[in-house]
Amino acid sequence: MPPATGPHSAGAAAPAPALVDDAGVAHAPVADAPRIVSLVPSITELLFDLGLGPAVVGRTAFCVHPAGTVRRAKSVGGTKQVNMTKLEALAPTHAIVNIDETPRHLADDLAALGITVVVTHPVEVRDNLRLYRLIGAVFRRDREAEALCQRFEAAYEDLLRARRILDLQRRVLYLIWRDPWMTVSRETYIARMLSLIGLHTEPVVAASRYPAVTMDEALLSQCDRVLFATEPFPFKDSHVAAFREAFPRHAAKARLIDGELVSWYGSRAVAGLRYLGELAGDRE
Repeated sequence: MPPATGPHSAGAAAPAPALVDDAGVAHAPVADAPRIVSLVPSITELLFDLGLGPAVVGRTAFCVHPAGTVRRAKSVGGTKQVNMTKLEALAPTHAIVNIDETPRHLADDLAALGITVVVTHPVEVRDNLRLYRLIGAVFRRDREAEALCQRFEAAYEDLLRARRILDLQRRVLYLIWRDPWMTVSRETYIARMLSLIGLHTEPVVAASRYPAVTMDEALLSQCDRVLFATEPFPFKDSHVAAFREAFPRHAAKARLIDGELVSWYGSRAVAGLRYLGELAGDRE
């Protein structure tokens, strides 16, 4: 990611906190019409929801929301490998990246082209509020960002009330990949989302944020639920059925879970909080 330095000079007034990104870089609010390339699917959706759709000129092939409308922006490749020729042709003023999803060298290459790189990295669920305000402040959509913050706060409080009533505490294996099987550590945004309703990811200690695991009796005996996320690996009912056949003792633990609603920060997090409330009420 870009170094934690900003454009303000020594002795200048400190930038507003909302204008400092997750690399510690201070940004000025746009003066002219921006041309934005978003390399983060969830933030592409956020930009559209803040009324910035016309300013989004480029996106990744994985930026699929809002459905249909997002196709107005040109695809420049994936989240980690970008066609720089296509990207440069779009003449972007800004690129939005993410510490987890965007390789450092790619962010550096974008900055070297004179593109303003805005770095994001939500980890805690409530980091969404800071994300909304960052994008809103940089691109002059403060009012829209504050309205989204209010919606988030309402959904968040509703979820906490539901958790207090249900008093749910379960250990879960949240699967994001197969061959090899991979899950999430408790240091990830996904795990923090699940913990809001008392779903605590296994293993407790992991060597990386997205560790590979061995699907065996030792692991499964520690889990109350085995959750097959619909992304990034597109788990389907057939995968759940295969698991139940392979591990009949644990068949009742297996469930599909909407990966977008659990893992996407940005505006989709509001729907994600509502979804988790419904999930918490599932006593099966």
